[in-house]
Amino acid sequence: MGGLLSGAWIDHTVNGLIVGNIYALLAVGLALIFGVSHLINFAHGSVYMVGAYIGWACFRLLDAPLPVTLLAVAGGCALLGVAIERIGLRPLAGSARIAPLLATIGIGLVLDQLAQLAFTPDPRALPSPLPDWRIQIGGGTIGALDLLIAGVGVGSAALLYGFLRFTKLGWAVRATALDRDAAQQCGVDVNAVNRAVYAIASALGGVSGLLVGMYYNAIDPYMGFQAGLKGIVAQLIGGMGNVPGAIAGSLLLGLTESYGIALFGTSYRNLFAFVVMVLVLALRPNGLFSRARQTPPEPLTGTFVAPSRPVRIPGWLLWALGIAAAALPLAVQNAYVLQTLGNAWLYAVLALSLTLVAGTVGQISLGHAGLLAIGGYASALLALDAKLPVALAVPAAGVVTAVLGTLLVSPAFRLRGHYVSVATLGIGEIVALVILNWESVTRGPIGVVGIPPLSAFGTPLLSAPWVYWIPLAAVALVAQVQARLLGSHLGRTLRAIREDEVAARAYGVGLDRYKGLAFGVAGFAAGIAGALMAHVYSYINHETFHAPISVLALTMVILGGLGNVAGAILGAVALVGLPELFRAAAEYRMLIYGVTLLLLIRFRPQGLLGTV
Repeated sequence: MGGLLSGAWIDHTVNGLIVGNIYALLAVGLALIFGVSHLINFAHGSVYMVGAYIGWACFRLLDAPLPVTLLAVAGGCALLGVAIERIGLRPLAGSARIAPLLATIGIGLVLDQLAQLAFTPDPRALPSPLPDWRIQIGGGTIGALDLLIAGVGVGSAALLYGFLRFTKLGWAVRATALDRDAAQQCGVDVNAVNRAVYAIASALGGVSGLLVGMYYNAIDPYMGFQAGLKGIVAQLIGGMGNVPGAIAGSLLLGLTESYGIALFGTSYRNLFAFVVMVLVLALRPNGLFSRARQTPPEPLTGTFVAPSRPVRIPGWLLWALGIAAAALPLAVQNAYVLQTLGNAWLYAVLALSLTLVAGTVGQISLGHAGLLAIGGYASALLALDAKLPVALAVPAAGVVTAVLGTLLVSPAFRLRGHYVSVATLGIGEIVALVILNWESVTRGPIGVVGIPPLSAFGTPLLSAPWVYWIPLAAVALVAQVQARLLGSHLGRTLRAIREDEVAARAYGVGLDRYKGLAFGVAGFAAGIAGALMAHVYSYINHETFHAPISVLALTMVILGGLGNVAGAILGAVALVGLPELFRAAAEYRMLIYGVTLLLLIRFRPQGLLGTV
């Protein structure tokens, strides 16, 4: 490789700094929003994607010059940011802190799906209008676009510093970030501050999307998800709400990724980001550039768990519904309908696992797709490589997922608030990336093919009724176990942790132990769901259990009611089964999920059947 100053390493250093500048535009905006709202804006990546498409429209359709395009992107995304704050988030000002966080997830889903419907999922080229010359520096080179990105990054940082330091609105932003209530009592219009912050943050995010599109000469409707996560990681490294720390964390993240690619290859690029994030959260959750000791964040749930009485379904009605569901294949012969409902039952098992940790314990997990992946791969590899019968591989996969999932999530047990959601999201991404890169075990990007079908005593169960009945039986079993758990002393202890961790600890409750028990039970259920999916699908790869599944599962449990066993099943059937059965709605599935999540948070946070 030569020395550190060889041409290749100079190029990697330049690339790391350029990518770090792009991350900084995202992370600074996220830090500003967190500073005034104490909110992680998961819709920020979608704004970044919208900026890229505004730039594409300016270049391709209007033939606009670069300066005009930059202004159009900044202005358009600033207006979008104001709309997000005014329409999507301000009505939730009096809600618990989980409500706006979930709302930003829903807004992101809606924006991504609208972009896909408007521009198709196919990538589009976004060539740079800058001249294609490069300056030689030692053995490396720097191009015009590199200088533009560096200039935009440094210039934005300077303008932002001047705005915060020397303008009245900037002073108001700093005062609101320091103490929102005190600033409001002193006459600061906190709504105007919020508008300004969301406008500035969204403008920076949109410009970064345009620059990335020009840098890689490609944009697509899904580009915002990973970019938004990178911005969140950079902000966490620097310290939540710390603008200089966000810049430093972004540059550090860019260099880490670039050097990691040089040493291990491009497939490891995202893995470095999430490993660094989990390490920072575990060892220094306030960030590398913030004070070591800060007031711990409040729990995310609290008043979001509505005080309304949950709907109690009589036992005879549950039995009647169960018998009717079991008898359905005898009356319905359509294989597509049975397979679709069988898939809904599999997601119901996943929703049951999530409602235990999110609704009962109050740990909002955004990485449950990772548990599905562990279960799916464990069962598939046990059946293929260890020649274990499917009937034994499936429960064994549940045990593997329970143990491994709990170990992976255990660093997040001592975290609170938004940190839990971000940590679980990062762990889910790490699982997917390890599966992608561990080729000797997981087959890497090729995936696992020829997975044995569901069977009993060596007899394959391939017909549509069996694909329906077996997941239904898993739902019934997991639901029964979970209902008994919630009615026990253990269930009451888990709900006590949800309501007030400090009080629970004061009464002698071992928080880590009980959280570990909850994640263990949830991991077993999610592992069973993933294992059954693998044997039903017969082929899986690292993209089969992608991150949006975690958001879908969270939407299911909120729709049914957090902690509500029957509600989780209802939410899965409503969000997975119905859109597939109505073919016209299938194309708009993610849009339906996003709109459903937003409406529930705004008008029915306790869900259809109420929280337990």
